[in-house]
Amino acid sequence: MTNQELKETAVEIRKGIVTAVHSAASGHPGGSLSAADIFTYLYFEEMNIDPKDPKKEDRDRLVLSKGHVAPGLYATLAQRGYFPKEDLKTLRHTGSYLQGHPDMKHIPGVDMSSGSLGQGLSAAVGMALAGKMKKKDYRVYAVTGDGEIQEGQIWEAAMFAGARKLDNLVVIVDNNNLQIDGAVSDVCSPYPIDKKFEAFNFHVINIDGNDFDEIRAALKEARETKGMPTAIIAKTIKGKGVSFMEDQAGWHGKAPNDEEYRIAMDELEKAGEALCRK
Repeated sequence: MTNQELKETAVEIRKGIVTAVHSAASGHPGGSLSAADIFTYLYFEEMNIDPKDPKKEDRDRLVLSKGHVAPGLYATLAQRGYFPKEDLKTLRHTGSYLQGHPDMKHIPGVDMSSGSLGQGLSAAVGMALAGKMKKKDYRVYAVTGDGEIQEGQIWEAAMFAGARKLDNLVVIVDNNNLQIDGAVSDVCSPYPIDKKFEAFNFHVINIDGNDFDEIRAALKEARETKGMPTAIIAKTIKGKGVSFMEDQAGWHGKAPNDEEYRIAMDELEKAGEALCRK
């Protein structure tokens, strides 16, 4: 896809995020919106996947380690054709398969159930190791949060991945510098994130995670890196795409009311129309 098409797709995914969280009257829009461009590129350009065959053996895998940003993953999967976009309105409703956190048993396209922070990277490392042992060509992508990497299990998994030289593993840190209690740098600073992953024998790339050219170049570099896993530290804007949510910790886990929903969707609609005129 061209950058223009990717940007248009990302706007639709952001609409899906806002719609889902508003319909649920709960959820996590901020981190979902910050990671929307990363999800867009992975699912529409990078990954070897097939919505018609979600469990095909040679597919690339994605583990959403920061499982609370499920609205971002769900909106992407719906846009990609794994299930109807209309179902996003059932997020967190009783009886809906779209639970508050990803569920691999009931949601097409979800490779790992997640939600307990810090655990997803361990699962991704296991998938990558299995691929090596079985001599498979699939790649594994783990999306983590910068607040999430305060969890110790992240670093146990990173140590193992580096020691085993899992070059089929890519860790993407959504570095929006905000978590539920405020700035990551104030709550419990993980900085410098890049140097920490380097210490665990990762190839590290720093990028603007809301820029498709930089995402594209980083993932190409990751594919070409042999003998070590890659960590992409993606600097993003929490709430990206909705002006009143951008860079606001308060939108980490809060749903928009009806008026806020209308304003957000109007902004996204105008952003999409502006792209179509280019």
